[in-house]
Amino acid sequence: MSDPFETRLADQLLHWYDRHHRDLPWRVTPPARREGHEANPYHVWLSEVMLQQTTVQAVKPYFRKFLETWPSVTDLAMAPVEDVMAAWAGLGYYARARNLKKCAEAVASLHGGVFPDTEEGLRSLPGIGDYTAAAVAAIAFDRPAAVMDGNVERVISRLYAIDAPLPGAKPLMKARVRALTPLQRPGDFAQAMMDLGATICTPKRPSCVLCPFRDNCLALGSDDPERFPVKAAKKEKPVRQGAAFVAVSTDGAVLLRRRPTSGLLGGMTEVPTTDWTARQDGGTTTDCAPFPADWQPAGVVTHVFTHFELRLTVFRARTAQRREAEGWWEPVERLETQALPTVMKKAITLAIPRAFA
Repeated sequence: MSDPFETRLADQLLHWYDRHHRDLPWRVTPPARREGHEANPYHVWLSEVMLQQTTVQAVKPYFRKFLETWPSVTDLAMAPVEDVMAAWAGLGYYARARNLKKCAEAVASLHGGVFPDTEEGLRSLPGIGDYTAAAVAAIAFDRPAAVMDGNVERVISRLYAIDAPLPGAKPLMKARVRALTPLQRPGDFAQAMMDLGATICTPKRPSCVLCPFRDNCLALGSDDPERFPVKAAKKEKPVRQGAAFVAVSTDGAVLLRRRPTSGLLGGMTEVPTTDWTARQDGGTTTDCAPFPADWQPAGVVTHVFTHFELRLTVFRARTAQRREAEGWWEPVERLETQALPTVMKKAITLAIPRAFA
């Protein structure tokens, strides 16, 4: 990077980051770097996958749990996929967990447990797209990669007052990020941009007076920062219907089954449900129950996925014996150990209020 203006902006941001960086469990802070500590590519990669569509506060306990259970990428590669899915339960977007496992296996088997140190090499791994490849290359290996997540989009759109709406404006935004990214400390620069968006350049009521870019921000100087980034009008999400059946045996076990490995919530655990998908409704009556019983309505749970809203009518039944059915019977007190996504925990809690107490 040779443009004096952009060099000055990068320097201002890094100076701000040195004083105001967040301390995160996967991060090597500037003071630690000065003491010779280096970023762990496994930690960086794991955190970046977990942070997609998820908040930092939600990710912290999952990140710590994964490292306690699987300290290295080779350990994760050798883990049973069911254990990985169970440890991921609650983080959502479960395709990430399946790809996480596949990527760990590829790093272990094809690269001797060592992550490639370039964007191109990282993109060759399962489940790693442009963003994750850039983030890991920059943060773990100090490659001058243009890293752009939602926080960075907000900062860059305001700094340059980019009027073009997302997602069409992404190439222009990324070009701006690439031009700003310095050859020295590109990993710290990437994390500084994320921190700035997360703590100062927030979606609502940004703290512009504290921003290192305040004197150069076009949105602040001549517009309304909260107007940026400009987004295309959202389409209303379709609503899908279905039913869930919570069967409890008299000895306190719940009928569970595993979803197909492909598709929505692939490989996760569920109570029996009807054949709802993002594109079609499933049955909503006891005619679809897994076996005949005195099924009683327990209520309706609503869960919002990325592309649709699901409304599940929940039925519950007690059975004197464990009826023969596809799946297995899990003691109520062990439900927390299962790879149950949030929507299934909602359904079970409606039928058994203290199931996860």
